[in-house]
Amino acid sequence: QVQLVESGGGLVQTGGSLRLSCAASGSTFSTAMGWFLQAPGKEREFVATIDWSGSSTYYEDSVKGRFTISRDNAKKTLYLQMASLKPEDTAVYYCAASRYSTMRSDPLDYNYWGQGTQVTVSS
Repeated sequence: QVQLVESGGGLVQTGGSLRLSCAASGSTFSTAMGWFLQAPGKEREFVATIDWSGSSTYYEDSVKGRFTISRDNAKKTLYLQMASLKPEDTAVYYCAASRYSTMRSDPLDYNYWGQGTQVTVSS
């Protein structure tokens, strides 16, 4: 079992920055991790993923160059540094732990989810 707890969300103006954190506890942290978002009335969408070692990352096109995913395996913590935020980035952001060690963009490849943290970008 893995428990995931996100933090770091909040209200920010357009062009601002936020850093989300996801603290893991329980079983091993040696799996691929990901960030997803869900806007009101929409499906959960992929944002970014990182492999178990932290050496490989992959991003959804709309966040490339603005968001950076990273992890600290010693601290069992996943991060999402968000910059140049836009109103369309407004959503609940979820971290997730995959059942695989390699990067995954499909939410079906993830078996543990956090409770989510709200990010609101004002125009």
